[in-house]
Amino acid sequence: MSIRFAAVGLNHNHIYGITNQLLAAGAELVWCYAVEPALITEYTAKFPQAKVARSEAEVLEDPSIQLVISAGIPKDRAPLGVRVMQHGKDYIADKPGFTTLDQLAEVRRVQAETKRIYSVCYSERFENRATLKAGELVHAGAIGKVVQTIGMGPHQLGLVRRPDWFFKHEAFGGIICDIASHQFDQFLYFTSSTNGQIVASQIANFHHPDYPELEDFGDVVVRSDHATGYIRVDWFTPDGLGTWGDGRLTILGTDGYIELRKYIDIAGRHGGNHLFLIDNKGTQYINCDDVPYTYGNHIVQDVLNRTETAMPQAHAFLASELALTAQANAQRIVPTGSR
Repeated sequence: MSIRFAAVGLNHNHIYGITNQLLAAGAELVWCYAVEPALITEYTAKFPQAKVARSEAEVLEDPSIQLVISAGIPKDRAPLGVRVMQHGKDYIADKPGFTTLDQLAEVRRVQAETKRIYSVCYSERFENRATLKAGELVHAGAIGKVVQTIGMGPHQLGLVRRPDWFFKHEAFGGIICDIASHQFDQFLYFTSSTNGQIVASQIANFHHPDYPELEDFGDVVVRSDHATGYIRVDWFTPDGLGTWGDGRLTILGTDGYIELRKYIDIAGRHGGNHLFLIDNKGTQYINCDDVPYTYGNHIVQDVLNRTETAMPQAHAFLASELALTAQANAQRIVPTGSR
């Protein structure tokens, strides 16, 4: 037994990863909808089984649809999720699932009323095999008690490939809200934290004066009652790297540490999914290319059984709250000579 789902809002390519995970889990893709014809054409070319809805309402009013997924413009994701839940359906948003604390408060209210699932798909964990393997190792006690994570999320800007909304702060929510939401999710997950607070956060536009609403750098210090974390995100990945970003995660435990090179091992091994485990016995390299994805299967079971195996609802909300709070309270660095 599986579920029927629809895709509404196709503005980010993460919609393809979410769709593929659900299809691999046996879910049936029924509808797709977006206001941009070109995005519909691209999506249906890859998933021809999806019928093109005439409106969002046609999807939401179909009683056979149990789950709606979206990678729309970030500011539109939470309002859509509210409408989805109010129609008695579960929801997956690409990260960030919210762009303001007010959006988060409204979603929390509606989710509590409807008891529907509001999941945020953090692709740096759910669609990265090395990160999934690290989760297995950490929660099996391979490095003892985790006391810190250091998450790096550098990205390639690719100005010519970005849509107009990408450069509007209201639309994307800020660099910490957007990119660093991944790292907050991983901080909570790997440290098994159910609480957290922002110690300090900073943002800047160091190098792109032609795009005044863009933030090209952000960093954060976060902590819980038993662990700490440092996060840095930026849009400075050079073209010569060979991939869109050298994403890294270091997980420090009381009996060892793990370092992930998620997408590239610079001047080293081919491809991505590299994991290094260092403990009292020595240093071990693990290639994680064969680690299976689990998010799609877990979500399908959660929709059917009303469980929280993919991601506890409280975790989804807390990771987002930390990112939004860090963004809202960040000190802005104004480079010398800027006006």
